[in-house]
Amino acid sequence: MSLLSDLVNLNLSDSTEKIIAEYIWIGGSGMDMRSKARTLSGPVSDPAKLPKWNYDGSSTGQAPGEDSEVILYPQAIFRDPFRRGNNILVICDTYTPAGVPIPTNKRCAAAKIFSHPDVVAEIPWYGLEQEYTLLQKDVKWPLGWPLGGYPGPQGPYYCGIGVDKAFGRDIVDAHYKACLYAGINISGINGEVMPGQWEFQVGPSVGISSGDELWAARYILERITEVAGVVLSFDPKPIQGDWNGAGAHTNYSTKSMRNEGGYEIIKKAIEKLGLRHKEHIAAYGEGNERRLTGRHETADINTFKWA
Repeated sequence: MSLLSDLVNLNLSDSTEKIIAEYIWIGGSGMDMRSKARTLSGPVSDPAKLPKWNYDGSSTGQAPGEDSEVILYPQAIFRDPFRRGNNILVICDTYTPAGVPIPTNKRCAAAKIFSHPDVVAEIPWYGLEQEYTLLQKDVKWPLGWPLGGYPGPQGPYYCGIGVDKAFGRDIVDAHYKACLYAGINISGINGEVMPGQWEFQVGPSVGISSGDELWAARYILERITEVAGVVLSFDPKPIQGDWNGAGAHTNYSTKSMRNEGGYEIIKKAIEKLGLRHKEHIAAYGEGNERRLTGRHETADINTFKWA
């Protein structure tokens, strides 16, 4: 095993200028992440200078078998905390060979909005809070929970410390440092209300970079849990009953909101959100009806509230 570890940790810069680029994209479910690596002739810091690539979309639920080619367009680069050196992680979005974004490519439409001059002038800030649950590999039961049983009630676990309250902190801290190494604007972590559940925060980040950073952070987290032999779950309600669910909460502001008199602009924006509540809920991902019940620090899924 020591030889394998030595080989995994080889410093390529000692013997070659070539680097490894890990191309990362979102799969057909909208939540699964996929990646594959390629060799480049030297260091790259601008995604526009990276080659496009392709993959078999029929194997990811993103194309039919008879016309399966999907093209990857590099969009953002992060330092690779696993291979280190000059090696990179590359966030990509996905297109047909004719250059049309495939249906699961939500980034393309977002990029058009964020590049609009009116939007650019508002310098939109995002602060994203991503909750997640760590599960035992073979039983898909939360980390630290007795097999087939339950821990004590919620209360001592939120921001808790101690062997009987914090489960998986080594994974969480490894993720925190790996994100900082990668260049992700991760701003904090904490233990969550349900034992085995944690949260990390990304931001404040401007515009579409917030999404690129969040997805890169999710990728790094799942790679770390892979090494640790733990299953990562973003399920909105992994355990039924009197336990908190897990969400990705978005804090948002514009320049106008942050300036003098911004509170009135905030209220107008919230009122607009309320008019399209059903459309927004439908776009927030599957399973939220199990989480948004009006209990466990949530509002009912059918009720728009603000304060």
